[in-house]
Amino acid sequence: QVQVVESGGGLAQAGDSVRLSCAVSGLPSSNFEIQWFRQAPGKEREFVATVLWSGDSTTYADSVKGRFTVSRDNVKNTVYLQVNSLKPEDTAVYYCRAVGRISGRAYWGQGTQVTVSS
Repeated sequence: QVQVVESGGGLAQAGDSVRLSCAVSGLPSSNFEIQWFRQAPGKEREFVATVLWSGDSTTYADSVKGRFTVSRDNVKNTVYLQVNSLKPEDTAVYYCRAVGRISGRAYWGQGTQVTVSS
């Protein structure tokens, strides 16, 4: 059974940094991507970043390049999203998704709320 569990959200002030975690377990193979999305109030869910479950390739949305860094710890089976220089517009629920690169099957986490005050 695949499980995807996010953590690390909370309240922050503009300019702060936060590191979100995505613990992944039960993947049927290593050929997965672990993706971060976010959904701000009243807006659609948007792609943020992705990293290969077995590999170093990363991709970022243009809107977050330079402030967001995605990384992976295979020992802990965890993917991280480091967000620096937080802005109020980063306020959103951040979701993690494991998606099979061949199967396309996707597994979502429940999300973690990040709220940034000015």
